[in-house]
Amino acid sequence: MKRGPRAAPGAASEASERGIRSEPKKLSLRAMLHYLWEAGELTEWRSTWAGRRGWGRVRTSLLNAAGQMTARGMTLADMLFVPEVFHSDDKDGIAARRAAVFKGVQAAGSGPRKLMMIVAEVKDFSAAREGQRIGVRHMPFPLMIEEGAWRRLAARHEVELELWRSNEAFHLIVIATFGVSAAGIAAVEEVSLMVVNEHWLPFEDIHELRLLEKLGHLKRKSVKGLRFNLPRDAPIVSVTLPEQKPAPVAMFIVPPSAEGIMNRRLRR
Repeated sequence: MKRGPRAAPGAASEASERGIRSEPKKLSLRAMLHYLWEAGELTEWRSTWAGRRGWGRVRTSLLNAAGQMTARGMTLADMLFVPEVFHSDDKDGIAARRAAVFKGVQAAGSGPRKLMMIVAEVKDFSAAREGQRIGVRHMPFPLMIEEGAWRRLAARHEVELELWRSNEAFHLIVIATFGVSAAGIAAVEEVSLMVVNEHWLPFEDIHELRLLEKLGHLKRKSVKGLRFNLPRDAPIVSVTLPEQKPAPVAMFIVPPSAEGIMNRRLRR
């Protein structure tokens, strides 16, 4: 929920000592997407699953994972919208279910703006009269994003956008908080992106993509590691082979430009 600016608090009539409060680090929006992807087991892969993972299965996995999570006394699934696969014979039912969900966050006037979270596949980006449109697959209308936010998004996710545009087989996943205006327009509040390959496995660069391609032919399970809240230059396990004998194997990718730094970090 987004609230308007708060009035400045008045001075306390009597000075008091503040209590000590625990302030755990919150998940970023990107980390929330990584958490859902991992909890939904969408980071796992075997070659025998080829051709069996489409958006319908991805959607079910995400909603099942969200159903096991709670936020502010509600299950995350109640706050998460994942578009249904479009079927022409059920288009009226799909539209009715989507409208019922969006009605809960549609603005009715002044006051706090209710927000939901969406995880979806990007179809395209296009210019609007003001700002940009994010076209979403399986949804008949776009998410609107104001121009300044779009420029920041394009700059922060330049790598993901470049990778996505390089191959028609790749998918670009958007996670965003959004609200619906009184006119019925869905507008983004906060947004992040993630690129995945044809098997819906996330990857960060061409080196990880090549590793996933090599491992994708194996019948034994591989598990893609995700970054969550870690910065881009922090070393992470790229892929784990949990069924490898005699012991599981963790694989790291060290860019040539950062080999010395990464090796020092890994030894700590």
